Formats: sequence, C-alpha cells, structure tokens
Amino acid sequence: MTQVMPPKPPARSDKVPLWRYVRLFRQDILSAQPARLYRAWMAEFRTPFFRSFLVNQPDLVKLLLKERPDDFPKSDRIAEGLKPLLGNSVFLTNGADWKRQRRIIDPAFEGGRLKDTYPAMRAAAEAAVQRLEGRKGPVEIEEETSHAAADVIFRTLFSIPIGHEVAGEVFTRFRDYQRSQPLLNLAAFVPLPRWMPRFFRRGTRRNAAEIRTLIAKLTAERMAAIEAGRAPDDLATKIMTTRDPKTGSTFDTAEMVDQVAIFFLAGHETSASALAWALYLVALYPDWQERVAAEAAVLEDESFAAVSRLKVSRDVFRETLRLYPPVPMMVREAACPEHFRNRAVPKGAQMVLSPWHLHRHERLWENPNGFDPARWGTENGKQCQRDAYIPFSAGARVCTGAGFAMVEGPLILSMILRRFRVEPVAGRAPVPVAHLTVRSKNGIWLHLSER
Repeated sequence: MTQVMPPKPPARSDKVPLWRYVRLFRQDILSAQPARLYRAWMAEFRTPFFRSFLVNQPDLVKLLLKERPDDFPKSDRIAEGLKPLLGNSVFLTNGADWKRQRRIIDPAFEGGRLKDTYPAMRAAAEAAVQRLEGRKGPVEIEEETSHAAADVIFRTLFSIPIGHEVAGEVFTRFRDYQRSQPLLNLAAFVPLPRWMPRFFRRGTRRNAAEIRTLIAKLTAERMAAIEAGRAPDDLATKIMTTRDPKTGSTFDTAEMVDQVAIFFLAGHETSASALAWALYLVALYPDWQERVAAEAAVLEDESFAAVSRLKVSRDVFRETLRLYPPVPMMVREAACPEHFRNRAVPKGAQMVLSPWHLHRHERLWENPNGFDPARWGTENGKQCQRDAYIPFSAGARVCTGAGFAMVEGPLILSMILRRFRVEPVAGRAPVPVAHLTVRSKNGIWLHLSER
C-alpha cells in the first residue's frame, strides 16, 4: 500500500526578506520558517529590535532546559500575548513566584492522583464516543476532540461535566479565544513600551475577560465548599488546599483563577490538538488504525490498570506528538551574555526552542517526516526520545500534566477507534497552522463509520 506523507506547511527558501517574513508570520508562524531550520544546529535571526537564535543542537537544548534553566527564563515577549487570559499563572511566571507555584501545584499531579482521576477521564471518553454515534457525513474532528478534552478537564478539575452551564460557557468562550489569539503577537517581536497598546486581535481581550469571570465563579464556589467541608476530592480541591511547604501559604481565589486558566488551556487545548491529529494520521494509515482498534479490547477492563496495556495506542500518540507538537515553539531569554557555536549571544537575546523543527530534524531522525510509531522501539528512536523529543518541554519547567496527557490521549484515541473506523475526506487534507496550538487551517475532516 502506498503511504501518504503527513502534511506540513511548505518550507520557504533559505533567504526570506524581513518584510516578507513579517507578512508570512502574520498568516502563520510555521509557514514562515525557512527550510534550512530542519537541518541547522543553530540559526540566528536579526531584526532592528532584537536578536533571536533558534537552537536545535541537542546538548544546547539540554543546557537551556535542564542544566541552566534559571539563566534562560521564560521570555516576557511570550507573556505579552497571553496575559489577558493567563494573568500570572505558572505558565508565564519566573523565579521565586514560579517556584512557589510549582511547589503547590505539583503534588496534585503525582503518581497516585492519576489513578484517582481516571474514572472521570474515562467517563469523558465514553461521553465523547456517545456524541459521535449516528453522525452522518464528514465530521470536523477538531471540534469533537476539543469537546472531549474540555470535558476531561472539567470532570477532573471541578467534578462537573461539559454539560454544566458554566463549564459549557467557558468552553464556548475559549473556542472563540483560541481562534482569535495567535501563539505570538506583535509584542513578541517588537519591544513595545509599557504605555503602548498591545494590538490584540478583535475579541481577544473580551473573551479572555469573560472566561476569567466564569472561572472566578467556579473557584469562589469551590472555596466556599472547602470552608464548609463539603468539597469533592478532585484536582481543584487538592490544589486549593495544598500549602507551600516553605511558606505555609495557599493560593487565594485570584491566584487560583490564573492557575485554572492555564490548566484549561494546557490541559484542553493541547490534548484536543494532539487527539485530532492522531485520528487523522490513523485515517491515513489504516494498518496502524486496526492495530489500535484491536488492542483497545483491553478496555473491557474498566480499571486504571488497563491503560498500561495500551502500548500501540501510546506509540501512535507519541508519534503524533512528534509530528504535530501542540506547542510548536518555546521562547527563553538569555539572562547574561553567552557564546554558543562560535556565536556571541547577547544578554536579552531570544532563545527559540522549536519542537516543530527538532522533532523533524533531518540530521537526528530516521525518516523525519514520516509517520512511524514503530520507531520508538528502534535505537534511533530511543536515542532521539532522550535527546530531541520535547513535546512537554523538559527539565524544571516540564509540563506538570505530561503524565496526565499520556493517559488521556491513548485512552480516548483507543475508545474512539474501538467503536469507529475513520477515513480521510478526499480533497480536504488539513494544513497545520499555529494558533495557541498546532491546529488545521480549515479543520480536520474525517468520515466515521461504526465497527
């Protein structure tokens, strides 16, 4: 059978004039990148306003993320575009504030808690399958995976399904926000003074404010339930009652709104992106689809132990995260002058770590642009997983919910494919673009048929 290569945006020629790059960037950050970045160890980009360096060399990626993270904090330029929704959440803060937030948040996602949240996660997966039953004609699967991932977050975080009035309203508002907010806005490229407006797209600020108002309502209700001794034992209760082991403090309501906002963004938006691409990839590769569907028989066992037996589904999901990492680029800032690969890196330079390029790097991966879940059992795959695979970042700032995502993704993928066969829609191949996460420009369309 002839295999179809997974789609990716066309790479540009190695030299792209700045004015054209900015124009391309406004359309989509992925399609603005030159082809050489898929084989370069390091690349420098200069503008009249700042210098940035894209880093693909594994030992430099390790240095920035694992060995010296305090010397390369999150760039404030990224925060500029996300602050209306995320405030001072753990995703944006640095230094002592970030360390305090992680000390409070991390215990909620430790080993045993995954087992505790599994029943809610499975209930959301079963609800997703039920929503797909009886669907006729092509299905825009990104919308369905967004619904499923949001349901998981609300069930595990606040013990309410997506059908709850406030949860449903947050989901609707967030969908509008996601479509209006790019990964980076103008402030990421131009050092604007504090007094200057931030040029957000129409609707971004309004949707962010409305989402935060709804989250504040849920958070205040949970605070009251905790004080009354009648709060459910879910992630929200765990986080809101955990004390910082150093200071004894807990999150107040305002701080909790910031954290819930990032839990929803990171836990819903990223999972929805990865699940949609995973379903499209198995539609292109029906042999892998059938292997996932056959393996899914283990889910007759409804216990958490069954998840450990979803080995094929996990490899398919891992390969999806390689080809379509939900967060395609991360930006750090050099806190002091450096010298990398015979290049002077000035203080304040933007250090771009790009899973999108690192995961497809031509000098690291065998068959870098192909879909091959079996690669994870090869020596090259194992080596690259250690050195060149960062879908959840790495080091101190690795995503707190990485383990959560690697249960949720294979579970929902398996449950959908156990019930349905998926096929691509002719003439509607998706084109990846970067909004808040890697999505398809015009949706991902699939035919579903019940098995």
